[in-house]
Amino acid sequence: MAFKQTVTRARRATRTLWLLMLVSLSVCVCVCRASSPQKLDSAMENIVTEKKAEESHRQDSADLLIFILLLTLTILTIWLFKHRRFRFLHETGLAMIYGLLVGVVLRYGIHVPRDVNNVTLSCHVNSSPATLLVNVSGKFYEYTLKGEISANEVDDVQDNEMLRKVTFDPEVFFNILLPPIIFHAGYSLKRRHFFRNMGSILAYAFLGTVISCFVIGLLMYGCVMLMMRVGQLDGDFFFTDCLFFGAIVSATDPVTVLAIFNELQVDVDLYALLFGESVLNDAVAVVLSSSIVAYQPEGDNSHTFEVMAMLKSFGIFLGVFSGSFALGVATGVVTALVTKFTKLRDFQLLETALFFLMSWSTFLLAEACGFTGVVAVLFCGITQAHYTYNNLSPESQDRTKQLFELLNFLAENFIFSYMGLTLFTFQNHVFNPMFIIGAFVAVFLGRAANIYPLSFLLNLGRHNKIRSNFQHMMMFAGLRGAMTFALSIRDTATYARQMMFSTTLLVVFFTVWFCGGGTTQMLSCQRIRVGVDSDQDNSMSITDGSERRSTTKQESAWLFRIWYNFDHNYLKPILTHSGPPLTATLPPCCGPLARFLTSPQAFENECQLKDDDSDLILTDGDINLNYGDVTISTDASGAHTLGANSEDLDRELTSGDHELVMRGTRLVLPMDDSEPPFTDANDGVRM
Repeated sequence: MAFKQTVTRARRATRTLWLLMLVSLSVCVCVCRASSPQKLDSAMENIVTEKKAEESHRQDSADLLIFILLLTLTILTIWLFKHRRFRFLHETGLAMIYGLLVGVVLRYGIHVPRDVNNVTLSCHVNSSPATLLVNVSGKFYEYTLKGEISANEVDDVQDNEMLRKVTFDPEVFFNILLPPIIFHAGYSLKRRHFFRNMGSILAYAFLGTVISCFVIGLLMYGCVMLMMRVGQLDGDFFFTDCLFFGAIVSATDPVTVLAIFNELQVDVDLYALLFGESVLNDAVAVVLSSSIVAYQPEGDNSHTFEVMAMLKSFGIFLGVFSGSFALGVATGVVTALVTKFTKLRDFQLLETALFFLMSWSTFLLAEACGFTGVVAVLFCGITQAHYTYNNLSPESQDRTKQLFELLNFLAENFIFSYMGLTLFTFQNHVFNPMFIIGAFVAVFLGRAANIYPLSFLLNLGRHNKIRSNFQHMMMFAGLRGAMTFALSIRDTATYARQMMFSTTLLVVFFTVWFCGGGTTQMLSCQRIRVGVDSDQDNSMSITDGSERRSTTKQESAWLFRIWYNFDHNYLKPILTHSGPPLTATLPPCCGPLARFLTSPQAFENECQLKDDDSDLILTDGDINLNYGDVTISTDASGAHTLGANSEDLDRELTSGDHELVMRGTRLVLPMDDSEPPFTDANDGVRM
């Protein structure tokens, strides 16, 4: 009886289990049938997303292809111009023309059909969020803000999207395109003529840029007040905006003029003044513009004048510039030490790669630390050329020169072609005729206030005067270019910045086409000599018919002569393989440290005295150095002799103008024997 009850219970449990399994299976089938449309919809949505991503990839590739073709066409046309010796239009102006043509085609010749899936919904918010989360049937989608469009362009979203794709993020210019241009300017600097005119270059670059900024800012503020009175101003435009505009258009970029100068071999002093000013004033303009943006008076009105806020901005200017300068020099010094105390020169590819990465990282490091990358990478380039270049292998020296020259060429032409493209593809242009005319007048007067008064003051202390025709040429050659464009496009959020950007484009176009194209004619009009050998010493003056003397020492900045002595005896031996051994220049108590820091190559080249910087303050005369009781003499050809008698040499050092005495080293400047022979044009006798 008990057995039967157990079997009955087991059967009931089995039936119950089967019943539960059937119910569960039925529920699963129902759920699967209910969810199958959702899975199908999700699969279809993934397919559509993949197609859109593929289309976007192809569109991006086509956009980049446009710029590659622009550069290719520019290069071929440049070859044709050089072959035909056509100098009226430089490659940068040509790149702008091609960019303009492509911009016209993209703007008016290509129409993208409207996407029927685009939906326009209206909602009221107080500000435009950077990202937006949208709930669509329980799924959340993230949308990113691309920019503002006007109400009459809502139906042309697809066309706007196409134009927006060929508009790059402004950070691309600062982080990718500008560093090789600025570094190449410092790395290829002709130091001999730069340092010979260093005082004048610093005056034009620093004081002149500040004068130009305030002159342009004041004139534009008067123009803005006039526009406000006649009802031509549709938004806010403050005095700080006018100063910011003055700062960005004070950055000169005479790439067209300098290319023609280099090709025609124009007077080296004029080339040095113009090139040196353009290199440094770009850095000054960047720091000056950031200081103006940082001007913040206390109180509700952030555009009133306040002395403490102005002093704070001035302190920011000095702090940012000095910090950027120190960071750039420090990176160059670190690179020099690494290349000196390692065997990287045995692996040229690794050596070149390290040099490239250290140089480029200077810009990013300065920006990340709150400084200005333009200033840092400029002085990094100068430091690398002065120290690190001497430690590189011959192959790496050629590679680095050619690499940055190529990057500079491509980046510069890319920016100028993009300028032409942006004139038609930028969505928020504000062209105001009164503001444009006022800007052209202010830029002209600001450049004049920079060149002529400073030239007059500098000529009071210069032995080799800046002639009036040089001043007129510098005035004419004040072109605006890549730096002005990059600073103006970096922020176009407000009405004032949009108007400044549109006007800046026109200023760049006019100066590159008109001033750059008229360089050859201006040189002829001002009777400026061409065909001058840059290696020739042009510091010779003739007095009383037969008396002649070298003025190179007097022409060089006195500060640089002091710096050269310190650099030649201490920094060059520490950071490079060149220069005199530290055991000869440091005190005897520093003997172990001197032997540790001096490379074996320095001991091997102990008798090679004349380095590549000696002609910065010397002419092609003799150089004599004393190491203890040994006199080492070298002539202009580089040949050297050794002698043990220093008494005859000491008797010759009777004039203080003929010697520079350093610790452990005596540098002798024979002023009367350093000039090349002079021939009288009348009798042909060598004097």
